[in-house]
Amino acid sequence: MRTLIAVALLALAATGAFAQSKDRESGPQWASLTADQQRILAPLQKDWPSLTAERKVKWLKIAKRYPDMKPEAQKRVQARMAKWVNLTPEQRRQAREQYRSIATKVAPDRKEQLRRYWAEYQSLSPAERRMFDVPPSYQKPEERRKRVRQPKQQQPKPPFALP
Repeated sequence: MRTLIAVALLALAATGAFAQSKDRESGPQWASLTADQQRILAPLQKDWPSLTAERKVKWLKIAKRYPDMKPEAQKRVQARMAKWVNLTPEQRRQAREQYRSIATKVAPDRKEQLRRYWAEYQSLSPAERRMFDVPPSYQKPEERRKRVRQPKQQQPKPPFALP
């Protein structure tokens, strides 16, 4: 009886491993990507065969949006891809879990508001983004806005220079 259970468990595990490996084989192959997609997703080339079909599709969606991104956003995407590739499978799993835990804590009606805020933040210039570097508890929003919008006034130079 124990042998039968062990064989059944082994078969079940093998089936799961087969399904998982088959899932990784599915989805677009690297050679089938366009030259632009390959260029954009270049940091992932080595890991592409091991990605699941679902993950490949997600990366291809990012590659599709990439040409419409601002240069700063493109650099950020490339840097994040390079970081992601260097993570261990365990670190990737932890990152995904952390993202899911944060995403599930946000109320559905608040998610849309956060998406709008994020889009608004992304559209700001780097100088305007700097106003968010100062925690709100230390400076009123009006003061932060003034700091960003008004260029620094230069101090008047003395009529003579001291040696």
